[in-house]
Amino acid sequence: MQGIKITGIGSYVPERAVTNEDFTKFIDTSDEWIVTRTGIRERRFSTDKLTFEMAGEAAKKAVENAGVDVLDIDLIICSTCTPDFLFPSCSCLVQNLIGAKNAACIDTNAACTGFITALDMARRYLCTGDYKRILVVASEFLTRMLDYEDRGSCFLFGDGAGAVIVESAQTNYASVLGAEGDPLKFLYCKINYYGKFPMEGFDNTEQGIKDRLDTEQKNKYLQMDGKAVYKFAVDAMAKSVDKVCAKAGVAVEDLDLVIPHQANLRIIQAAMKSMSVPEEKVYVNIDRRANTSSACIPTCLDELRQDGKLKKGMKICLVGFGAGLTSGAIYFEY
Repeated sequence: MQGIKITGIGSYVPERAVTNEDFTKFIDTSDEWIVTRTGIRERRFSTDKLTFEMAGEAAKKAVENAGVDVLDIDLIICSTCTPDFLFPSCSCLVQNLIGAKNAACIDTNAACTGFITALDMARRYLCTGDYKRILVVASEFLTRMLDYEDRGSCFLFGDGAGAVIVESAQTNYASVLGAEGDPLKFLYCKINYYGKFPMEGFDNTEQGIKDRLDTEQKNKYLQMDGKAVYKFAVDAMAKSVDKVCAKAGVAVEDLDLVIPHQANLRIIQAAMKSMSVPEEKVYVNIDRRANTSSACIPTCLDELRQDGKLKKGMKICLVGFGAGLTSGAIYFEY
């Protein structure tokens, strides 16, 4: 079976740490309240780099870790739901930053499931034989999308980026992707632009959306129904792990490592408990990083690499969920 080989891993974590105590200065909350409900103690805010710049930093480290020439990168796939521009794409900007001038460039947006989606795309491109070495990078600047008057969600997110260099390998691999179309009810964030047409008759082009997003907050900031997302997430992650392991012909109990999307510690614990996955097999960094959307999983991979915890032959499952509502999982052998 044609699987993948991760030859390099890198990440970028902003320097500015923001603790739960910092939030008590402008909203009614406490460190205990946040930790009890989410497991988050601090997160990182970008103060000097945009999404594509964080992506570039992570990409450079992945290239360095792989020990490859950037000119030998055939394709860059960038996952982000927080791009700096509608165009050019984040991947094109990364290509310029790292000098990978021979690489084709693609952006993808599956929100927090984005890295899983992008990695699966990379594997499919590798299977064609047209590309030999692919850079997959996920970068998110969520903290500029938040309503800091919303005490239920503004503390949940952080910024950062992670990247991997991927090549093909004759190893076991499986993936599952899914979605349950969200009609702007559970988790969304509107793009803030409006056309100013110099002709009559174009005043109502967005009226349907304006009627549904009828407050300034809904038009500007990330919106989330926490209870609905929680319910979807626990079920989606558990089902995704079961399906991907069955597809790979591997028992869930034989997994060496599960790296879940870092949205909420309660969600992770509930999903893993439903599958009887022991805590010691699950990697969690949400206490230090919060939810960095699609950058969560590759950032976890890089922490594991730096700590010497990734061993050759490990059976690894990546699993996530996100706005859309999307979900997915990948099984691969390191």
